[in-house]
Amino acid sequence: MTGSVTFVHLTDIHVSDASLNDTKLHSDTSANLAAILEELKRLEPVPSFIVASGDLTNHGDATSYARLKQIIADSGVTPPLLVSLGNHDNREGFYPGFLGRDDQGLKPYDHDQVIDGVHIIVLDSSVPHWIGGGFEAGQLAWLEARLDAHPDLPKLLVSHHAPALDDDVTMEWESLTLADTERLRKLLAGRSNVLGILCGHIHYDRVSHWHGIPVVVGMGQHAATDPLTLSNGLRQLSGTGFVVGTVRPSGLTVSFCPMPADRHEINYLPYDRIREVAAERLAAANAASVTTAA
Repeated sequence: MTGSVTFVHLTDIHVSDASLNDTKLHSDTSANLAAILEELKRLEPVPSFIVASGDLTNHGDATSYARLKQIIADSGVTPPLLVSLGNHDNREGFYPGFLGRDDQGLKPYDHDQVIDGVHIIVLDSSVPHWIGGGFEAGQLAWLEARLDAHPDLPKLLVSHHAPALDDDVTMEWESLTLADTERLRKLLAGRSNVLGILCGHIHYDRVSHWHGIPVVVGMGQHAATDPLTLSNGLRQLSGTGFVVGTVRPSGLTVSFCPMPADRHEINYLPYDRIREVAAERLAAANAASVTTAA
C-alpha cells in the first residue's frame, strides 16, 4: 500500500422499524444515523469504505433491516459498506432483510474484501440468545485462511464484540468469551500486519492495547455509556458519534467524532440486572431447544 486510506467506523446503529412501536429504543436511531451519514458528506478525502460493527437493528427483524437499507440509500453516501452482526441482530432477519437472500440460513456472516490496498476481514461474533460474543466451529479456521491471504497487505478486523481485556468471567457479557479471546490471541500472535480490531457493543469510545493490537470501540448511534460510572453499572446518556480512521504506511490512526448532545440520562442498567437478563435468555433458549428435540 502506498499513501493513506481513509475509512469510517459506525457501530450499534439499532435501527427499528416504526411499526414495531419499540419501547426498548432510547433515542431516534433512524434520525441519528441519517444525521451522521449527512455529516460524512463533509469528510475529505471521501472515505474508501465504511464498516458498521454490529447491532445494525434493535430486534433483528427483516423490516428493520429493510428500513436501514432505505436510510443508507436515501443518504446518497456511496462508499462500500461492510457490516458485522451483533447480539441485537438476527441472521434469520438479516439475510432476507438486508442482503435480499435466504440461502445462508443461520450460517455466521463472515466475509472479507480488499479495498484500496487494505484487507478488511469481518467476523460475526453474535451468539443466539446471548449478550456476549463468541465464535462457532469453523469461524477461526476461516479467519486463519483469510489472514494468510494477501500477506503483503495491512489488515483490519471487524467484530461486534471486542476481545476480553482481563480474565473476569463475570464480565463476559461485554466481550468475546475468555476461551474465544484466548483462541483469537494465539491466532493473531506474531502477525504484524494486523493494524487493529474495530468493535462496538459497549456504547462508549475506547481504545485498548491488546497484546500489541489496537482495539477500537466506537460510541455508536443509539446511546452513550457514561465511562465515569462503569464500576456501578451502565448509565446511558444521550449521545452518538462515529470514528474516522486512516491507514498509513506507519500504521492506524483513529479520530472520534461525537455528534452534538446534552448527555442527559436516558437509561440505567445495573450489572446484576444485565447478568440476570443474560441468564434468562440462555435458559429460555435451552428450554426451547429441549422442547424442539422432544
